[in-house]
Amino acid sequence: MKRVRSTFNNSPLRCLTLAACLFAAPGLALAQDPEAQTQQILEGIQNGERVQIQLPDPEEQLPLDELRKFTEVFSRIKAAYVEEVSDRKLLESAIKGMLSDLDPHSTYLAPKDYEQLEESTSGEFGGLGIEVGMENGFIKVIAPIDDTPAQKAGVLAGDLIIKLGDKPVKGMSLEEAVKLMRGKPGTVITLTIMRDGEVGPIEIDVTRDVIKVTSIKSRMIENGYGYVRITQFQAETGSQFRQALIGLEEEYGSDLDGLVIDVRNNPGGVLQAAVETSDALLDEGLIVYTEGRIQSSRLRFSAKAGDIMEGTPIVVLINGGSASASEILAGALQDHGRAVIMGTQSFGKGSVQTVIPLDETHAIKMTTARYFTPDGRSIQATGIKPDIVVRPAELTELDGRPFFTEADLSGHLEGGNEGDSRDKQDQDTESQASAAERDYQLNSALNLLKGMNILNRKEQDKNQ
Repeated sequence: MKRVRSTFNNSPLRCLTLAACLFAAPGLALAQDPEAQTQQILEGIQNGERVQIQLPDPEEQLPLDELRKFTEVFSRIKAAYVEEVSDRKLLESAIKGMLSDLDPHSTYLAPKDYEQLEESTSGEFGGLGIEVGMENGFIKVIAPIDDTPAQKAGVLAGDLIIKLGDKPVKGMSLEEAVKLMRGKPGTVITLTIMRDGEVGPIEIDVTRDVIKVTSIKSRMIENGYGYVRITQFQAETGSQFRQALIGLEEEYGSDLDGLVIDVRNNPGGVLQAAVETSDALLDEGLIVYTEGRIQSSRLRFSAKAGDIMEGTPIVVLINGGSASASEILAGALQDHGRAVIMGTQSFGKGSVQTVIPLDETHAIKMTTARYFTPDGRSIQATGIKPDIVVRPAELTELDGRPFFTEADLSGHLEGGNEGDSRDKQDQDTESQASAAERDYQLNSALNLLKGMNILNRKEQDKNQ
């Protein structure tokens, strides 16, 4: 028989190709190194053993057909698009498409976008003062920021922006829409919006301005009851929150009887700031944890010992504009039973974005994890459900005094201090009516705190 000479020439790659047709006996483990694996296969063949090669998982291989499509589209655009397009622009557009198609919060940050992101987290930036996202191809207002042009002009959480000036937003990316909304301070842009309850579109003129966000606002709403408004979670919010609580107690001259924390229309911000704010009110336990595919996205944040309010009753106000870091705070206090959550269901942004620099001027903002409350609840797309649902309302107080009283009887016996009492009662009634008209949810929170305080005092008296 004529012997045919092999043309493989002992090439390792060719040997692997030949050996791929054979099968292995059970128990034969092949080395991971390609050269060592090749030698092991050859030895197995020489010894008459059946050798099995573990082929790569097709699911883990590069999708060659899709890559061919990409290069084909790239070539056709370069050759036939109506205007000449640079390779750089096409590649940047491809990167933007990869990220924007993942979820509404992942995006490519060109130099100007990167700079604007850093400005917004530091507390001063230009524009209208609204946090926005994408919904069905339109721009949705997550929340207007307090004391900004958008809020003063009447933009509300949940508004759907369909036109910016004379340009429809359908088909725009979120980055393109944000660029149009930003501009020189003093210039006016007309927002055309759709709003629940309105028959047709509404046009709102907003004057651009430099946005300086004050993260924390605090005041006494009534003797013994403090109010802290958190407009946005910035780098210094945690320390500012502690300072605000200390300032309220110094103003009152004693420990507070109750506290309202208002995070309505707070679009979120820095994760660490929400953790620090929660930590100020918790004595121990888990605050929030995150879960993602990479190890660095799996984090756990726990409270250090020491509740700055020492158990003072707290009500947290939330609504559909409360998102992200606001929901972390509300969820942590709710799970630990540290506060009563009041208002309406929150926005439901339970994902964490990481800014990954590519170089000194470019970065990507990418969703890398979901966050969970201490009890393991994911807020993503579900939000925080309040313990007590209180919807926004405006009340008109009716005259609640009796039609006919003892004081109206002819010759009634004087009480000695009825004049002062009546005057004080009328003043208190007017004050409460005014508060209810301004903010029904806040007034409901105040009444709840008063009720909790009364019950606590009765319980203390009972135990003495």
